[in-house]
Amino acid sequence: MIEEGSKRGKAMVEKRQLFMEMRAQNFDVIRLSTYRTACKLRFVQKRCNLHLVDVWNMIEAFRDSGLNTLDHNAEINVSRLETILSSIYYQLNKRLPTTHQINVEQSIGLLLNFMVATYDSEGHGKLTVFSMKSMLATMCGGKIVDKLRYIFSQISDSNGVMAFAKFDQFLREVLKLPTAVFEGPSFGYTEHSVRTCFPQQKKILLNTFLDILMADPPPQCLVWLPLMHRLANVENVFHPVECSYCRSESMMGFRYRCQQCHGYQLCQSCFWRGHANGPHSNQHQMKEHSSWKSPAKKLSHAISKSLGCVPIGEPPHPMFPEQSEKPQDTMAHTVQPKPVANNMNNTMLMSSGAPTPTKSVLESPSRLDEEHRLIARYAARLAAEAGNSTQCPPTDLSFNFDANKQQRQLIAELENKNREILQEIQRLRLEHEQASQPTPEKAQQNPTLLAELRLLRHRKDELERRMSALQESRRELMVQLEGLMRLLKDEEQKQATQTGGSPHSSPSHGAGCSMPMPIRSTSAGSTPTHTPQDCLAGVGGDVLEAFAHGVPRNLRNDLLVAADSITNTMSSLVKELHSG
Repeated sequence: MIEEGSKRGKAMVEKRQLFMEMRAQNFDVIRLSTYRTACKLRFVQKRCNLHLVDVWNMIEAFRDSGLNTLDHNAEINVSRLETILSSIYYQLNKRLPTTHQINVEQSIGLLLNFMVATYDSEGHGKLTVFSMKSMLATMCGGKIVDKLRYIFSQISDSNGVMAFAKFDQFLREVLKLPTAVFEGPSFGYTEHSVRTCFPQQKKILLNTFLDILMADPPPQCLVWLPLMHRLANVENVFHPVECSYCRSESMMGFRYRCQQCHGYQLCQSCFWRGHANGPHSNQHQMKEHSSWKSPAKKLSHAISKSLGCVPIGEPPHPMFPEQSEKPQDTMAHTVQPKPVANNMNNTMLMSSGAPTPTKSVLESPSRLDEEHRLIARYAARLAAEAGNSTQCPPTDLSFNFDANKQQRQLIAELENKNREILQEIQRLRLEHEQASQPTPEKAQQNPTLLAELRLLRHRKDELERRMSALQESRRELMVQLEGLMRLLKDEEQKQATQTGGSPHSSPSHGAGCSMPMPIRSTSAGSTPTHTPQDCLAGVGGDVLEAFAHGVPRNLRNDLLVAADSITNTMSSLVKELHSG
């Protein structure tokens, strides 16, 4: 007796816990009953972790628990309900990553007590099968179109036509949810609820059912249902706009723009609480925005719309075949439909194919053979990739590629600079030959030659300054070249070490695993063996020979030779000019 009393007391504490936490959120300050109801039910959904259970997983749980074989009016006791909820949450934890596991026992306790308080207010200890299905299918996660399709499969007959009596029963059960969160006066069940949804008594098929319940606006008694889904979609939406009342520089969630006051926008907190300032009034019409578009994107969308590139009237859901559908929780296999984009804002994605393939189709020999072939092909592909990875050591390929790319760019820059130097050498050589042609005797006899000689002496000063600049360029070139040689040597040593060879092995040994270098080079520590006297045979001799072919024979030594040739030639030129 003491144990039963403690369990009863614990159940009462857990029963009150969820409602106490909900009251602490202060949802009652929201002035509009639709938003207030949707926020409260969204809080219950998240607090019980039902938003993590997709509607298709919920249908699977109904079938695994044997609810598909029971009549809608059959009753189940609280202990069996607890078993079903335990199965749902333990299966959920198996699908979630280890870093996002939920507290299963706490979730079971909160949801169980909420369902008992909602559907067993008289304390009989039993719930009907249809009550449980209606509540869980409405409060779980997933798309609203999938939920409504499942509900329609439960309230339609064998011909795929909705039974008004069953829809009335569904409204009785689902409208107990707003009543449970103290919003019964606004959205409680009445005898006229069915008429507000379907004013004309006619044959209601699936597409008509979806058209009415997903219309804008939906039926008044269920207006909170699509809003609850929109709340879930905009919880992390960011709007880089300042609120005109609280002056917050950004908004999260919904954004509301006044249709009368130019540039007047409110965040969802201010709009829900009825805040207004300046010329704006709460009686003004406000437009709800669930996303942010930049002015440029708005302009492009308007142009596309005016040109007919964007369809103006888009259906809120895809059109489904009108044949009758079996109740979706009675099939041996439930396959989630493939999404098809039907809305530019991606607010509603759904399948265009049949939602309930039969067991014979799924288990046909051709389908199984095709799956086996795909699996075998994928396994062979993985094996080939694994073989390639064993042949080539696991090096940082991206790093090697970036390093080689930078080295190639540096080499290209050095080659361009060296080409410019060679062109300057050739130009100076021609000028030197022209300047050395007139003799002093001819200059003394001809005044014109004397004037040209003065110009040549002036040009000599310019050449001396140019020589100094060339020597400075040579020095910078040598510094860059030495750094490049060190990089190339380090790269060769790394490749030799990775391939198991010695640091002095040929770079071509690692060609199977790394990018080949664009040039060949000697050791970075070598020094030029050419003396200045070796290069006096004529400017351009060794230089032209070094760069006559498509690939340099030895870039470093040839550049050193070219640089020495520049220095010696300029010295000889200065001496000749001085002597002249």
